[in-house]
Amino acid sequence: MKLVVFGASGGTGRELVGQARAAGHQVTAVVRTPGDLADTVVADIFDFPSLVPLLAGHDAVLSALGPRGRTTTSVCSTAVAAISQAMTEAGVRRIVAISAQPVLRGGAGEPWWHRLTILPLVRMIYRHVYRDLERMEHVLAASDTDWTVLRPPYLTDDPPSGRYRTAMEANLSGWSLTRGDLARAMLDTLDDPATIRRALGVGPA
Repeated sequence: MKLVVFGASGGTGRELVGQARAAGHQVTAVVRTPGDLADTVVADIFDFPSLVPLLAGHDAVLSALGPRGRTTTSVCSTAVAAISQAMTEAGVRRIVAISAQPVLRGGAGEPWWHRLTILPLVRMIYRHVYRDLERMEHVLAASDTDWTVLRPPYLTDDPPSGRYRTAMEANLSGWSLTRGDLARAMLDTLDDPATIRRALGVGPA
């Protein structure tokens, strides 16, 4: 497949690019500023007209975008709005994007004590981040793209295990997930029609 990876310079983005290329996909790795990652394209992720030619001819988009802090932000929602609009213009339908476990406020699939104690605290500390991700999910839901959102727990840079679990519209127990395993889940989700226009909890196996 011909893939575009946004957020390619981040931890999960690097895993996505590496795993996708190793699997034989053609990858356009998009970054916001030049860095040390080879074979990248610098683009303004908020300017949808400039993204149209970049996306043209590709089969799918992977978004590993995320904020660089916990202050007020609209990075993910604003960028994904531009990306989804550009996808429509370029004729690209499939997108898989990263959200976060605490965005699901129902807490389905989690222990009651975690839902009533830990999650409220995490949501308060990172409230601006999760509000942005929640808006991003609404943007995708309102678009005509074939989107899938993955909601992982805390992400680590540990070596990937090669194993993970997913659940439709529910969170999974487990404190953390490696970025490599999340990248694997995103790539596996790409050609799974059952996940289109759905949000998936993803966690350690």
